Amino acid sequence: MKQLYYANNNEQPNGDHEVHVSTCYYFAGMHNRIYLGEFETCQEAIREAKKHHQKANGCLTCCSTCHTS
Repeated sequence: MKQLYYANNNEQPNGDHEVHVSTCYYFAGMHNRIYLGEFETCQEAIREAKKHHQKANGCLTCCSTCHTS
């Protein structure tokens, strides 16, 4: 099932920009974001996010299969 994905423009301390699905608990208050598109997988969304930000990582909560430490 496709979901809507967004990337946070605010970097994490390690330089990553987190990727979230629109229904993520941590996404609700995020105002500084880029709409990435509608994708089947978080891997597709991460590839799109890397077109905008050098480093991108999946949110541990909503994109755990794409989250790296």
